[in-house]
Amino acid sequence: MDIASYKKQKFTLSSKTPEERGMSFSQKAYPSIRRKKDRVKDESLQSDFFGKPKILLGEKYATAICGNDITSSCLYVAAISASHAGFLAPVALLMVAIVLYLYRNIYAEVGEALPLNGGAYNCLLNTTTKAKASIAACMTLLSYIATAVISAKTSIEYLNYLFGGTLPVLFCTAALLSFFAILVIIGIGESAKAALLIFIAHISIMSILCIAGIIFIFFEPSVLMANWGKIPPGKTYFEALFFGFSVALLGVSGFESSSNFIEEQRRGVFPKTLRNMWCAVSIFNPLIAFVALGVLTLPEMVASQKYLLANVAERLGGPWAAMALGLNAAVVLSGAVLASFVGVTGLVSRMTLDRCLPQFLNRTNSRGSSHRIIIMFLFLCISILFATQGELFILAGVYTISFLGVMCLFTLGNILLKLRRAKLPRAVHAGWIPILLALFATLSGILGNILIHPTNFKYFALYFFPTLTFVLLTLFRHDLLKLFLLLVEEVMNNFEKTGEKIKQSVKSKIAEICSEGIIFFSKGDDVASLNKAMLYVKKNESTTAITVIHILDGTEAPPPRLVKDLKLLDEVYPELNIELVVKKGRFGPELIKELSKQFGVPPNYMFVGTPGNHFPHRISELGGVRVII
Repeated sequence: MDIASYKKQKFTLSSKTPEERGMSFSQKAYPSIRRKKDRVKDESLQSDFFGKPKILLGEKYATAICGNDITSSCLYVAAISASHAGFLAPVALLMVAIVLYLYRNIYAEVGEALPLNGGAYNCLLNTTTKAKASIAACMTLLSYIATAVISAKTSIEYLNYLFGGTLPVLFCTAALLSFFAILVIIGIGESAKAALLIFIAHISIMSILCIAGIIFIFFEPSVLMANWGKIPPGKTYFEALFFGFSVALLGVSGFESSSNFIEEQRRGVFPKTLRNMWCAVSIFNPLIAFVALGVLTLPEMVASQKYLLANVAERLGGPWAAMALGLNAAVVLSGAVLASFVGVTGLVSRMTLDRCLPQFLNRTNSRGSSHRIIIMFLFLCISILFATQGELFILAGVYTISFLGVMCLFTLGNILLKLRRAKLPRAVHAGWIPILLALFATLSGILGNILIHPTNFKYFALYFFPTLTFVLLTLFRHDLLKLFLLLVEEVMNNFEKTGEKIKQSVKSKIAEICSEGIIFFSKGDDVASLNKAMLYVKKNESTTAITVIHILDGTEAPPPRLVKDLKLLDEVYPELNIELVVKKGRFGPELIKELSKQFGVPPNYMFVGTPGNHFPHRISELGGVRVII
């Protein structure tokens, strides 16, 4: 049977050009991916979906990048935990290590099933609605802000300690943030090799500090004995442990960072980075808290919380030891600032591609850097720095609430993945009991941080809700424009000429948004599955142009039932413009690139049902194709 005979009314084959279909597709939707100059032995160079060079990181380099982020917390978390838990601080940090162990399989399962950048945002985007995924994105954005500010502020505090307290800390912190913003704008990003050297130096110095501290305590246990049994006045042991645990969760901040660059890691590396990060914080955070309790009294720990380890090092080895640790702290924390700028650029760029944020943010300069995103992020960082006056406890509280919220949403994403995308292949499966225990522990941590200081939630809400509102306004701009159109028609009834111009302009904008087409790949699904796809598009997308593509491997004709079912759905949903396109070929990355160019639809607006265990490609190889059924 001739395929051309299937042309019926709205059902057309792929003879129309994108211009004839009323669609446009700008190459600006795909920002240039800058090729990294640093080449390291353990990296393998491949091409990404668009044929551009892409470096895949091995275990040690991927661990170094996220390890610098998570282990930088050991420079300040012991003092924060001790101020609330007293001598129970090491126990609180061990409890945090147990919680983090539960999260290893939760993150690994999602990463194996959906090996795409974006962390919790990407997980929820592929398992639920775009609006819910945007909540995770906003929390991640706020987490990046708090990471940058806390890391920059603590870095300056350590330098201030070395300079005898003569530095203007707030202005130096703002200057450090601005310096890294300029570096990222001119195109200097993270180097895996440099990150590895910093990580090795940091772990070595922390190891020497711990060994020296244990030897000191062995020969001089009087300070540890003096601290033993002491907790903050007015608290029971349970309250001290609970609040100490809540603030100690700051010590696992950065655990989510590996999931934000999973596409840059070799296959199988992601679970190993989770394991390595868990080992690092499980060993160093409790051990450093124990050493600090054996070297400094509790009042001294609280008084030197901004530069705790430099003070400990000075007691153990003198001024030179303090200088070495202070410089190491400044370097590691500065690396965390740089990681925040790089990470937030990737997150906001992804959100603009998914049309959750205005497209003008994603425009790049001559060096390929998204300077508008970086400037916006710098403004937010400096504003929260001066709003909180750099108070470590407030910043830590905002940070902890933000990234614990991200981890909770990641856990919910794992649950939805099990329920809605059970057929996606993955080697790791998290158990239901660990998932529920991890969720309970993180929710308890959020509650504890709010109870400790209600101001923490005030500053969190001050930045989170306006950001979420802006994202939702962008996401639902189609409905808002329609509402605005109704208001204009009502209010401008007496100003017909002016009102007509506005109405036509808004209608033109609505038509432009509705003409941005999407593609759904059908294997010959039954009418129920096709109906789910239509409902998903109606609920999550503004477009009314849906192209259903059926791939023929051989010379067979398209299923008559598919044509019949689509005619039925076309009548059920008259507001949708449904087209059937029959294409010969084999489904895979090459065919997707061809169809993207032919129809002017980016791959992240191509949808598929859940592939089975025998599907020959990974989801990450399809350039962002979304799983919706």
